[in-house]
Amino acid sequence: MKKSFMVIVMGSLLVLSSVYAAPAKLRVVGSWSSLSLYKEYEKPFWKKDFTKEFPSTKVRLSSLGQIKLRGASVYRELAKGVFDVVSTVGGYVVSDSQTLAGLDFPALTDDIKTAKKVVDSYKKTLDEALKKDFNAKLLSVVPYPAQVLFCKEKISSLADLKGKKVRASGWTVAEFLDGIGATGITMSYSEVPQSLQRGVIDCAVTGGLSGYMSGWGEVSNYLYPLPIGGWAYVITAMNLDTWNKFTKKEQEKLLASINKDIVVPAWVKTNYETSEGEKCLTGQDCSYGKPAHMKLIKVQEKDRELAKKVLISRVIPKWVKKVPAKTVKEWNETIGKIVNIEAK
Repeated sequence: MKKSFMVIVMGSLLVLSSVYAAPAKLRVVGSWSSLSLYKEYEKPFWKKDFTKEFPSTKVRLSSLGQIKLRGASVYRELAKGVFDVVSTVGGYVVSDSQTLAGLDFPALTDDIKTAKKVVDSYKKTLDEALKKDFNAKLLSVVPYPAQVLFCKEKISSLADLKGKKVRASGWTVAEFLDGIGATGITMSYSEVPQSLQRGVIDCAVTGGLSGYMSGWGEVSNYLYPLPIGGWAYVITAMNLDTWNKFTKKEQEKLLASINKDIVVPAWVKTNYETSEGEKCLTGQDCSYGKPAHMKLIKVQEKDRELAKKVLISRVIPKWVKKVPAKTVKEWNETIGKIVNIEAK
């Protein structure tokens, strides 16, 4: 009888331990709080949906703007366990993990369907890089709207950027601009409108809707919609030690919930915002307010060919020197096949 009782007690404890294996608290850092990804998807998920699924776990949520850490610093803190989950733009952290740069080369994809294929094909490589470089587990990848070009003076093609000063971020974009004869300029986002107005820079790259909301359409005259800045993918990762506190079943449930409540709707929203940003900037019907009146420059096939040529001859060869041969091989077997480019 006593032995049977002990078996029952031990069995109950095992069940309880599996049910309550999730950590007692999570420190989560979401992306930029002013943008829809955070407001409409990340914040509701971590404050409501997650707590319904894991009621014993208390979530403390901040945004990138609130924690005031620059560049890769936020992922370094994730690696140490200061934060449990972090969502940040991949381009911010490539200094510490060049493998991530392979996801979002300039003008690599100019439509969201291809962008989604690229992301899905490269997830395993991203997951391995996050584990090695940041002691983290990949949870999701979501794009911001296409990072397009705003110019004050008239341009009709990529070739017209020769000799111009362009505000952009990240070494891959700077290398791309050098390849077409432009000069990449580093400055804070808030400085751009005044710099465009005063002629300190000739052009700048950001998402169309972000540029509209920030008044770039009032100081720029020409919109060139090729994603020179890529898609600014937001990569969400969890500290690996925290991840391992969840049972396998809980891990599967968490990934499924994130996919359903954040990833799927946010990709749809990004497609909408890319299109809406273009409308709002070029005098069309705009659901966000009074439209600006920039001139939309049609992307010509010769521009796509030039962009591909610069990627193959300038950007990708430099990236190949920064990453292990294994990463290059994986890129060629995944993204490379989708965009018909061989990294070497």
